[in-house]
Amino acid sequence: MSAPPDRRRVQLFVTCVVDQLFPDVGESVVKVLSALGADVEFDTDQTCCAQPAFNSGFWDDARPVARRLLGQLDPSKPVIVPSGSCAAMIRNYYRELFADDPVNLSRVNRLRPHIYEFTEYLHEFFDLDMISRLLSDSPSKDGVAFHEACHTKRELGVDAQPKALIDMMPGVRRVNLPQAEVCCGFGGTFSIKYPDISGAMLSDKLDCIEASGANVVAACDSSCLMHIHGGLRRRGSAVRTKHVAELLAERLKQPA
Repeated sequence: MSAPPDRRRVQLFVTCVVDQLFPDVGESVVKVLSALGADVEFDTDQTCCAQPAFNSGFWDDARPVARRLLGQLDPSKPVIVPSGSCAAMIRNYYRELFADDPVNLSRVNRLRPHIYEFTEYLHEFFDLDMISRLLSDSPSKDGVAFHEACHTKRELGVDAQPKALIDMMPGVRRVNLPQAEVCCGFGGTFSIKYPDISGAMLSDKLDCIEASGANVVAACDSSCLMHIHGGLRRRGSAVRTKHVAELLAERLKQPA
């Protein structure tokens, strides 16, 4: 059995989407972890977890990409991932990808227990009261609807953790989102292969967001938020999209 990880020394796997399109999410993750006393390591040579190729059936193309990432991550330290889908790829599907490769399968099995989606890690290693003391009071109240991203909820079982974090944030009122557990229609390459179905699913999700009365929709996966954000803007909606890490980082107390 692998030794328990040291919560003070962590690695950030930032993911392609965050690195290329939403760097503020990665910076927010680092700000929150640093405020909690963690020493965050980040390998700037990171690339992809190989999920797009894997999901499209190109496993021979996915393996070298996944092997590269395996070589960059230290199995003795927690790996924090601000994306439920990428965390699920490493934790759940690398075993399938390397089923016929004993050497890399062994590396996967050492790493798997230390892969954490961001909110999952906070909930497991830190007391909510401790996190709450780092946050500033706020006189304003944002109505936040939480979108239960598919991979985060179904493949990782992470659902109560981000909701608990949202509920303890000052200046936040979590509102009920109808059909919160229903897919937004993105699904990575799904939205490219089946744009009409994806668009119809997104339209239903946007209807639910607008019906909730929220002025912010939050999630644990920037891919979903990118899809939702685009749809909201096309509708001319003023509803904002935020990763849970951004909501937390915005409320951190400023250093004295």
